[in-house]
Amino acid sequence: MDRLTITNALQGIGDDGLPFKELFQHGSLSVEMYKPVGVDAQEPHDRDEVYVITSGSGYFVNGESREKFEQGEVLFVPAGVVHRFEEFTDDFSTWVFFYGPVGGESA
Repeated sequence: MDRLTITNALQGIGDDGLPFKELFQHGSLSVEMYKPVGVDAQEPHDRDEVYVITSGSGYFVNGESREKFEQGEVLFVPAGVVHRFEEFTDDFSTWVFFYGPVGGESA
């Protein structure tokens, strides 16, 4: 991989029925593009993750908090924490970076 672009990352998302696609993997790092349609039905993950919002806005539930988000923000979720995007705009998409050991770096 030389580089990833938002345009290339979004191509083909949903073709297999999934709202994400893995684009790069190296060591513990996995880079994905995520673009849910209508509802974000994701479950807690077993590794820490970082979202970088590429477009859109809405609300982000992260554990007990629910906050507005918008394009350009960086959001962190520790491994095992319930989280989801709600009331997001149709153009919402985000990079997702999974990293570290199973259970998260604090495990």
